[in-house]
Amino acid sequence: MSGHRPVPPSAAKGRHFLQIPGPTNVPDRVLRAMAKPVIDHRGPEFAELGRSVLERLKPIFRTKGHVLVFSGSGTSAWEAALVNTLAPSDRVLMVETGQFAVLWREMATRFGLEIDSIPTDWRRGVDPNAVEQRLKQDTRHTIKAVCVVHNETSTGAASRIGLIRKAMDAAKHPALLLIDAVSSLGSIDVRHDEWGVDVSVSCSQKGLMLPPGIGLNAVSEKALAVSKAGGSRRSFLDWQPMLKANADGFFATTPATNLLYALEEALAMFEEEGIDNVYARHDRLAEATRRAVAAWGLENLCLESKDYSSVLTAVLMPDGHNADAFRKLILDRFNMSLGMGLGKITGKVFRIGHIGEMNDLTLAGTLAGIEMGLDIAGIPHQRGGVDAALRYLAETSRPSD
Repeated sequence: MSGHRPVPPSAAKGRHFLQIPGPTNVPDRVLRAMAKPVIDHRGPEFAELGRSVLERLKPIFRTKGHVLVFSGSGTSAWEAALVNTLAPSDRVLMVETGQFAVLWREMATRFGLEIDSIPTDWRRGVDPNAVEQRLKQDTRHTIKAVCVVHNETSTGAASRIGLIRKAMDAAKHPALLLIDAVSSLGSIDVRHDEWGVDVSVSCSQKGLMLPPGIGLNAVSEKALAVSKAGGSRRSFLDWQPMLKANADGFFATTPATNLLYALEEALAMFEEEGIDNVYARHDRLAEATRRAVAAWGLENLCLESKDYSSVLTAVLMPDGHNADAFRKLILDRFNMSLGMGLGKITGKVFRIGHIGEMNDLTLAGTLAGIEMGLDIAGIPHQRGGVDAALRYLAETSRPSD
């Protein structure tokens, strides 16, 4: 017989490419650390582990204050931030930058908080001027907290937290500043102390390169004082008993011991690479990705270059093409997972995660799979995205003179 036989899907072959913006790929050495035997979580060996992890988390948040570790997801860390600092009927200013901002707002509403919301088109980060103006209007200081998502994982837009703090200060407003650093921690620069953040919320399965299961709060002294004086009814997520136990390296409730082993190993990896080098690596891979998208003639969902995220890039599909059908093709043909569109952009975008355990070749393979998928799916585009990314990676990997 003459002619070419169709190439069957090869999803079962090779290692899976997990290119969603979380959960992210877990490094092999972190997986091996999780395989250690379980130890007594009230014994001296565990106390050493607990003290090590709690202290070594501080440079990742860039804080000298307390970092609290809970067994749970990023959602649990959101909840801990709210219930420890706010009471029912308290007024909160939130900015709708994407689906995760929407979900945080929905949680706050269920706790009986009154939400003052600033809308956006989901294609940019928080406008500090809009925050300043809204706070200036609150002359009686009824707004108790400003809650913003640092890196909106649904859209690929990052907000400038330092400028938001300056806007709050310019408005002379005493509200707490709570930020969602779920996908930004360990991926792009987080400066809890310098930015005057009162609670930074994060978790294990994004930039920290762990499986899901750990929620994190970095807290200011101001937030701790508010928590001691009030907040909402809480138990498992109460900061005070956890801090008391943490003083000796222990936890108020049974911790996820083996995830703490994994976290200790991941933190060692950050120390070996250097946190600034981690951020530079993410920035570089993100820029290469954006160059590929531009060369394909496709559109980045994030419109403002100043808001571009180094965690992920959300790509708009051309009219008449469904992003989820494209993602399914990519998974079936190339054993690669891309992030789906969430909320009101479901089916309209696919998200490329360039976060965590990644290097040039990982990204090259990711972009090659996407470009082949665009061809197979018949999606209008221009070829050359992979070449554009590779040229940039090659140019920026040359040793300096």
